[in-house]
Order: sequence, then C-alpha cells, then structure tokens
Amino acid sequence: MSCPICDKPTDSAYRPFCSKRCADVDLGRWLTGGYAVPTDEPEDAGEAAGQHADKPRDD
Repeated sequence: MSCPICDKPTDSAYRPFCSKRCADVDLGRWLTGGYAVPTDEPEDAGEAAGQHADKPRDD
C-alpha cells in the first residue's frame, strides 16, 4: 500500500501514511475543507430554510 499523499510506502506507525508529515497534511486538508463532499444545497443554512441573512424572520 502506498501513502495517499506522496505515494511512498506506508509506515505501520502512521498507516495509511508514510510519515507524521503526510498524516498532518491530510488532517490539514480535512480541517480546511479540502475534502468537502460536493452538494447542490446552498452553503448558508438560512438559505436552505428559505431565509436570507439580510431579511429578518417573520415568526
């Protein structure tokens, strides 16, 4: 198995990565949204509920 970041052979201590560096690169991608799942839904939860940030709710 090769490291998903750099394609070097994996190290059992960092599996599935080859090093702590590659594991940290992967974690950084998760934390910054690099691995976000594509969707057709709007990013703003208010838009998803039919509300807009510039308009107050009428509840």
